[in-house]
Amino acid sequence: MKQDTKIVSLGRDKKWTKGVINPPVFRASTVVFETMDDMRHAAKHKTQGEMFYGRRGTPTHFAFQAAIAELEGGVGTALYPSGAAAISACLLSFLKSGDHLLMVDSAYEPSRDLCDKLLAGLGIETSYYDPMIGAGIAALIRPNTKVLFLESPGSLTMEVQDVPTLCRIAHEQDLVVMLDNTWASPINCRPFDMGVDISIQAATKYIVGHSDVMLGTATANARCWDQLRENSYLMGQTTSPDDVYLAARGLRTLGVRMAQHQKNALKVANWLQGRPEVDHLRHPAFATCPGHEFFKRDFSAANGLFSVVLKHGDLDAITAMVENMQHFKMGFSWGGYESLILGVFGIESIRTATRWDKTKPLLRLHVGLEDADDLIADLEAGFARFNAALAN
Repeated sequence: MKQDTKIVSLGRDKKWTKGVINPPVFRASTVVFETMDDMRHAAKHKTQGEMFYGRRGTPTHFAFQAAIAELEGGVGTALYPSGAAAISACLLSFLKSGDHLLMVDSAYEPSRDLCDKLLAGLGIETSYYDPMIGAGIAALIRPNTKVLFLESPGSLTMEVQDVPTLCRIAHEQDLVVMLDNTWASPINCRPFDMGVDISIQAATKYIVGHSDVMLGTATANARCWDQLRENSYLMGQTTSPDDVYLAARGLRTLGVRMAQHQKNALKVANWLQGRPEVDHLRHPAFATCPGHEFFKRDFSAANGLFSVVLKHGDLDAITAMVENMQHFKMGFSWGGYESLILGVFGIESIRTATRWDKTKPLLRLHVGLEDADDLIADLEAGFARFNAALAN
C-alpha cells in the first residue's frame, strides 16, 4: 500500500473496530474472564492486542498502536499521557544508577530538565553533544554509556542530525538509540531504516492535529520492544481511550494536513528569506539550515515548523511584533491547524556543547492551514511594528 492508503486503512482490523469505520471508545478497568485458564493465560502473556486489564489497553488503544507501529516501521508501540512522558519512560526503561547518557544539545527543553534534575538525582550522568557531531560521537562513548538520544531536527534551532552515522557508531558499542521523531511525524522519515531502536512521538502535535489532546507514543524494534513495554507498564503509564480515539481520528487526515502545512510553510519561508530583517532561515528544506543535506537524504517531506534568525532586535521590538499578530498566535506546542509564533530568547543558557549567538533573536513559526497570503500579510505588518519599535 502507498502511504496515504496506509494512513486511512491501518488499525481497522474488525476484531477492534467491530465493523465500524472508527474503532469505538472502549473504557475499561476490570476485565472479567470466564475460566481460570483464560485468566491465567491473559496474566501470563499480557501481549498487546489482548485484553487483560484496562491499564494494558483496550481495542481502542490496540487499533491505534498497530497503526502507529506500522507507519513508523517498528514492532510495537507504547502509549503515554504526553510526549514528555514518553521520553521519560523510554529513558527510565533503559537507564539505571551508574549509567551514562548522551543527549543531543539541541533537545526539547523538558528533555534537558529531565536529565539535569530527575536522572541526575538517580545517579545517571548526562553528557550533551553537538547535534552536528556525526562520527565524532565515538569519542564521547564511555564503558558505561547505555543510551544515545537524538532529536532531529532539534527544538528551536532545527539542526538535522546524521542519524544513520550516529546509529552505526552507537550500535558498535551496543548502545540503545532513541529518536524524538515528532517533527517528521510517523510519515516523513523511516527511523528504523536508519538504525534507530526507539522512535518517540509527541502525538499531541501532528498526529492529533487539533490542539485538544495530550498524548505520546514510543515505537520500538524487536531488540527493545519487550523491555520498553514491560517497564512502561511497571511505571504505570496509561492513556485515556477517549484521547486515543481522538488521536486515531486525527491520524486519518495526517497526510493531507502535512502536505498543506509544508506547502504553506515553504511559501512563507521563501518570503521571509527576502526580508531585510532576516539573517537566515532554520528550515530543514533550506540550505541555510545545519544538516540540510541530511534532510534531503533522510526525509520525504517537511512540515509547518521552522525558525527564523534575525540580524538584530531586542525584547521590546520582538514584543511589539508578536503581541499584535492577527493570525499567528502566541502559544507553546505546535502541530495543530493554527499558526503560532514565539520570540525566543536565552537559547545560549540551555546550550553547553555548542554556542549560540545571543545577539541575534530567533522567531519560531508554526505555519498552520490558513491561507499563506494572509499569514504573509500578518508577518509584514508585524515587521513594521518591529522596525518602528527599534527606531524608538
